[in-house]
Amino acid sequence: MKSLTAALLLYTSAFAIEIDVVIYGGTPAGLSAGIVAAREGASVVVIEPTKWIGGMVTGGLCRSDVGKEQTIGGFPREFFTRAAAAKPDTTMWYAEPGVNMATFQTMVKEAGVKVVTAQALKSITKDGSRITSLTTADGTTYEGKMFIDASYEGDLMAAAKVSYIVGRESSAQYGEPLAGYHPMEIRPRTVEVMESDCPSIGGTGPSYVHGTPASISGLGKDGKPIFGVYPAADLKPGDADHRTQAYNFRICVTQRPDILVPFPKPANYDPSRYELLLRLIQTFPGIRFGRLFHVGSTSHGKYDLNAQGLFSTDYPGANFDYPDGDAAKRARIWQDHIDFTQGMLWFLGHDERVPQSLRDQTNSWGLCKDEFADNNHWPYALYIREGRRMIGEYVMVQKDLQTDIFKDDGIAMGSFVIDCHIVQRILADDGTVRDEGSFQDTPALPYQIAYRSLTPKRAECENLLVPFCLSASHIAYCSIRMEPVYMALGQASGLAAVQAIHAKQSVQGIDVQALRKKLLEQNAVLELAELANMPRSAKLPGIVMDDQQAEKTGHWTGSSYGNPVDGASVHDANAEKGALSIRYTLKVPASGRYEVRVSYASAPNRASNVPVRLQHADGEELIRVNQKKAPPIDKLFLSLGVFRFESSKPAVITITNGDTNGIVGADAVQLISL
Repeated sequence: MKSLTAALLLYTSAFAIEIDVVIYGGTPAGLSAGIVAAREGASVVVIEPTKWIGGMVTGGLCRSDVGKEQTIGGFPREFFTRAAAAKPDTTMWYAEPGVNMATFQTMVKEAGVKVVTAQALKSITKDGSRITSLTTADGTTYEGKMFIDASYEGDLMAAAKVSYIVGRESSAQYGEPLAGYHPMEIRPRTVEVMESDCPSIGGTGPSYVHGTPASISGLGKDGKPIFGVYPAADLKPGDADHRTQAYNFRICVTQRPDILVPFPKPANYDPSRYELLLRLIQTFPGIRFGRLFHVGSTSHGKYDLNAQGLFSTDYPGANFDYPDGDAAKRARIWQDHIDFTQGMLWFLGHDERVPQSLRDQTNSWGLCKDEFADNNHWPYALYIREGRRMIGEYVMVQKDLQTDIFKDDGIAMGSFVIDCHIVQRILADDGTVRDEGSFQDTPALPYQIAYRSLTPKRAECENLLVPFCLSASHIAYCSIRMEPVYMALGQASGLAAVQAIHAKQSVQGIDVQALRKKLLEQNAVLELAELANMPRSAKLPGIVMDDQQAEKTGHWTGSSYGNPVDGASVHDANAEKGALSIRYTLKVPASGRYEVRVSYASAPNRASNVPVRLQHADGEELIRVNQKKAPPIDKLFLSLGVFRFESSKPAVITITNGDTNGIVGADAVQLISL
């Protein structure tokens, strides 16, 4: 198993190549799996359908979403550490795409992994429930003992007739409150917010603005929906459908004149595609480039351009046919995304209906001359945020991210918020636009990912692991879907494949505790000690309501700063003063006197005058809380006093952000019976 012989490498398509581990997809997950398997002595081939390895990490996404850094260890931390060290003054997690590519190439070479590019899957053969070979478009056949589908599309999994789903489950299917069709109301934004850049380029507003910020018509002069807006589906909130969140390109941009390449005009530029964008601009004439896009700082004067808000680089509705599409259909969708995105940037920089200030801002940015030089400086990878999802031995669902976070077979950890980008723009009854699917970011606790979610059902396939299109609901996938997590799952898959070969076992039958031990030896993070000390609402004394259960008005930003109850709290991002509130309604089991406590994370930038309105049996109180000072009770709660409550009337505590002089935070409310 140690290596392929020289003779074996000199093959023609007439012969099959025998390999221990065949990996389809040169994504970060696939490369992670291949490198760790090769380090264990296995012969490995990684087959990538495009010309480039590294997926999103080398293909544009250079500002990696990490969630809690403490959850990232093992191979992903090794990779990002090496990438940061490869070029002076590189920020950890945020290396340039070219540096990430060079780092992967070095690690692949060191491990002796054979890499084949520009070869798509043509067919496979199976013997019962085991894959025996994979044939690529050029006719080469790879016979393997174990197979890993690390592709963004899940084509090997689908070819093996493994069960999967595309789209969104209903909220009833797995008992997920966030699941299914999710039309959103207008999320009003002030002119001040919309005319501010994101903080990473010197702005003062929130990092991201989600949703529809104002009432904007979605109808053309003919009374039909304008481009990019769809009639509302005949669905109820929570219903299942086939749709999934939008794709986009993560574009590496700069303002450095020495490397700036102007944004190109696509050959089939059509300004009518940007009518909704124009209406958004007309609603907020002073809107900034850094509010239409999230411009995230990376390293060496380069930025990761990502989507935010109603109209940005996300292209909702254009991706619905991609997951199950054939090669020709996917190629058309891919090119359509290029045309749409390049056309939007050209529109913003050159259409005379766009205010001159915004045109000037747009044209001060450009592509990077030293990135993607063999692809006209355009990113290699389309960001396929979600496509097929396997239905395997275990399906990760919303509760696995928020309450049932421990797994006996946990082989990696996730921690990012439950983050779904816009799915589609729809017409409301009055003809105005609404975003659909992009529910408010919802906190997740640091959670363990079950090994069983990487394995198909045993009857369907016994020698396949799936670290990207893993077995998860749409809602769970919205948090899991971060490249460092995929790399951790790739590491687990590579080691599991080798273990299954040595033990002559199916992937479902291996000793998972032995796998966990091996992962720990390789510095993987499988649990956090801090979780044992995390205050849990279910275990605190008295009556406790966390911010996750409270009724929110306006856009609150999720955060894990400090040591919040249930691992997360919210804050107002020091924006939209007077527009945000959070209301806790608690029923007391018996009439009597109760001490009322509130929890929050203190910091110097917090408000010292947070209004907390308390309704009790004898009336109402308005109390101002100084959130600059640490809460005195266990460094978690502040007492607001003792008040009388009746069992027939709930206690209501409301926190608002009106006339406050800093960031307003909200976590849990606690009532202690006296």
